[in-house]
Amino acid sequence: MREALAIIEEAGVEALSLRDVARRLNVSHQAPYKHFPSRDHLLAEIVGRAFTAFARHLDARPRGDSPREDLAAMGQAYLGYATEHPLQYRLMFGTPLPDPDRHPEMMRSAQHAFLLLRDGLARIATEQGPPEGPEGAAELDALFVWATMHGLASILHSHALDTLGLSASVLAAAIPHALRRVGAALPSTAAGLGAGNATQLRPPRFEEDEP
Repeated sequence: MREALAIIEEAGVEALSLRDVARRLNVSHQAPYKHFPSRDHLLAEIVGRAFTAFARHLDARPRGDSPREDLAAMGQAYLGYATEHPLQYRLMFGTPLPDPDRHPEMMRSAQHAFLLLRDGLARIATEQGPPEGPEGAAELDALFVWATMHGLASILHSHALDTLGLSASVLAAAIPHALRRVGAALPSTAAGLGAGNATQLRPPRFEEDEP
């Protein structure tokens, strides 16, 4: 696994092959096939482990005193993972993945992470009283929040950001500002989500994968 991740980090996921893993380990070209029938099986295992670590990171977040505070903590944990584990984050959300139907375990923890977000939003809705939104409102809101967090993490790691001449204070405020705006967009949360200690998170800055 370590050598496979090193290949991906150095040359991109397209360069991953069982033959190259074997070469780095100084074993026969056939040796990795004893553990993984194909390159896709190896990549699915790597991605599945990344999703498992990501879900555990979200599960380990400090719990808020209210559903809104807990959702803010989840957002901070999401962006924190993107900062601390840039390679795994890219693998999960920026890489063509093996067919999930053929590798169902790969996405099991990803589904758990999404359910954490959906259920947190459902608790906020329950706090407000009987649901008034469309059918599947919690899922729709979860997609909205996820898109915002992923978009922010992606923008903050983009080298294009360096060309905008934004001040350090603006960059430092980006995460808590986004959390407040997400909260304001949700029903009956005009005050926004608590930003908590989001200002202590540094904007994620990743190295671009080289082809």
